[in-house]
Amino acid sequence: MLSGGVGGAKLVEGFYNILNKTRLNVICNTGDDLELFGLYISPDLDTVMYTLAGLVDEEKGWGVRDDTFRCLKALSEFYKKESWFNIGDCDLATHIFRTELLTKGYSLTEATRILCENLGLDRVNLQPMSDDPVRTMVMVDSGVYLSFQEYFVKRKCRDPVLNVIYKGSDEAKPGGHVLESIARADIIIISPSNPIASIGPILSVKGIREQLKKADCIRVAVTPIIQGAPLKGPADKFMAGLGFEVSALGVAEYYKGLADVFILDERDAYLKNKIEELGYKVHVTDTVMNSLKDKIRLSRFILKAVGLKES
Repeated sequence: MLSGGVGGAKLVEGFYNILNKTRLNVICNTGDDLELFGLYISPDLDTVMYTLAGLVDEEKGWGVRDDTFRCLKALSEFYKKESWFNIGDCDLATHIFRTELLTKGYSLTEATRILCENLGLDRVNLQPMSDDPVRTMVMVDSGVYLSFQEYFVKRKCRDPVLNVIYKGSDEAKPGGHVLESIARADIIIISPSNPIASIGPILSVKGIREQLKKADCIRVAVTPIIQGAPLKGPADKFMAGLGFEVSALGVAEYYKGLADVFILDERDAYLKNKIEELGYKVHVTDTVMNSLKDKIRLSRFILKAVGLKES
């Protein structure tokens, strides 16, 4: 699976709960990563990890449930301009441990594996898209490029998106087993994450898009856009800013050539024929995931739609 943050983590959890004998490979966006307070922070990796471990704050979709923020409050006394990024106390422990591992010479892939092992996640191979730094940079109307977190958290997505670049992607190599995971997959699922800000960085890393194009398996894309809007996050601003229609059809156009099957929400069933004209086989269902039951239902629907069984 290719995954970003909240939407991707939900579908990953659904598959994690039905694939009891199959090891789930998740290739995760690291374009949102940042360094703050001397710590290396991987928001999307952590969201997937916390979700699978049963730790995530379900209401927010990220962070640790019932976390406190006493350390952040204390840090704000010293870092007057850097307290805009909310890091809870339990969340902070993850960043401290990850940063120590990286300082000792472990790669981000290795550090992620160790974190997952410590949380008891032995049936998932959660992988960063690259061990090299790739950063999603968003151009706003002033002509300035902001990091994704500055745009998303600090400025609360209030600026129109004029362009997006993935800084460092030309030099970055795919993470340790990323290409191998794609090549050996029985099914590849592009999760319902922001196409440009969450999946786009993964596709920007040299070799990943090419491996997806030639993958000898079923390739599925799940829409994150329903009735012309994302359920959460600024995917609409990113798609509009890069010239794509803010609809499931626009998502299908973005992924053309990378997926064969498209999972369309039932509220947009009228788009089925237009998406099929792009070369997809389209399956229509309720794609909203408000509960674990919903996540499992959608995961099972996808497997059934492509003729695969749970294992």
